Amino acid sequence: MSVAVALFTRDLRVHDNPVLAAACRAGAVVPLFVVDDRILERASPSANRIRFLLAALGELDTELRAVGGRLVVRRGDIAEQVAQVVAETGATEVHIASDVSGYSTARARRLRDRLGHSDCRLTVHSGSVSIVDPSDLRPATGRDHFAVFTPYFRRWLETPLRSAVARPGDVTVPDIAGAELPDFTALSSAESSPQLAVGGETTGRKLLRDWLSGPVGEYASASDDLAADATSRLASYLHFGCLSPTEMVRRTDLSTPGGYAFARQLAWRDFNNQILAARPEVATQDYRPRPAPWRNDPHAVAAWCAGRTGYPVIDAGMRQLLAEGWMPGRARLIAASFLSKSLGIDWRIGAAHFQRWLVDGDVANNQLNWQWAAGTGTDTRPNRVLNPIRQADRYDPDGNYARRWLPELAHLPGADIHKPWRAPLLAPDYPAPLIECNGM
Repeated sequence: MSVAVALFTRDLRVHDNPVLAAACRAGAVVPLFVVDDRILERASPSANRIRFLLAALGELDTELRAVGGRLVVRRGDIAEQVAQVVAETGATEVHIASDVSGYSTARARRLRDRLGHSDCRLTVHSGSVSIVDPSDLRPATGRDHFAVFTPYFRRWLETPLRSAVARPGDVTVPDIAGAELPDFTALSSAESSPQLAVGGETTGRKLLRDWLSGPVGEYASASDDLAADATSRLASYLHFGCLSPTEMVRRTDLSTPGGYAFARQLAWRDFNNQILAARPEVATQDYRPRPAPWRNDPHAVAAWCAGRTGYPVIDAGMRQLLAEGWMPGRARLIAASFLSKSLGIDWRIGAAHFQRWLVDGDVANNQLNWQWAAGTGTDTRPNRVLNPIRQADRYDPDGNYARRWLPELAHLPGADIHKPWRAPLLAPDYPAPLIECNGM
């Protein structure tokens, strides 16, 4: 019986997984995950993502055991560990999902080079992390990527979806040793969020069922309502591939306003992926140059990170980030605009803070959304500034979102919470605004 390796990366699922399905067709399969020391050795790896990852791997192992398999875990250099598994099992194929980050492309290159010394073939599968492969859509101008979302989205909607891949009915794993899943403390000593969501395919699929059973219908009208908490909260499960983005689109009714708006957000992921695939340098460099230099203000940065800018709508979002490892998309935009546009601080500083805490903080979405907010990215109105007072009036008009995360201001009624400096009695534990904004 032939042996193939299904190398899991950001596709931690058994449902609609092209990598696992292709490996299973070979006969016996090694479902492999390598705890990659190259990632762990990076400066300040995200404790939230490590904790979420470990839970997701646990659920993946459970899902594999339900069909007769198990997850084989190794730790070390990923190319060396894969080569070792190939040598131990005589595997003739290794399957992996394509991805767009600089690390991912380098990983595929290293695997190909390492396996080139054996009779084992590496196959990289598209359509696992992205819905539409980054190379599939090109503008009529001849450029290598779309720089504006709307024309990209039109083409994205016209692109046929690949067929969903069935969950394997039976997985046969050869006799091979694997390590136990490491404890969190063995991988990170950093602080994690106390209200972190549980990772994994089983949990993610339940959340998806609940979302599509009703709440998605209100997405178009309520997703920006901060107090309503009317977003799917599925981004973290997408980031780790606990859910298939293709399956999500297939199961969403795009004929409804809510379903259409939800699919549009999934298209934004693909849009950012195709930019990063074509311009890998934008992970750290401006997509479009900024005419003015950035300000250096460590005090303002520290206040912003801690949720103490003096603007409740911003501070509520930043405190939610620390508590949950997540924040609503609207809150992210308001916070990003304030740091980069109102304070004039380099977007890379804000992006690094988000990467530290966001469970769903992948390179393409995080960096390019920050550049969009900072005016150095693909925003067609790069000079727009999101005024925090006006944003609060529009998206938290009764102050319930701010009240949820700022207990020191909970005594202020209604929208008064968004202008605490006008209160008859100032809250002693809440700071004055870092800067003045129109509407104060």
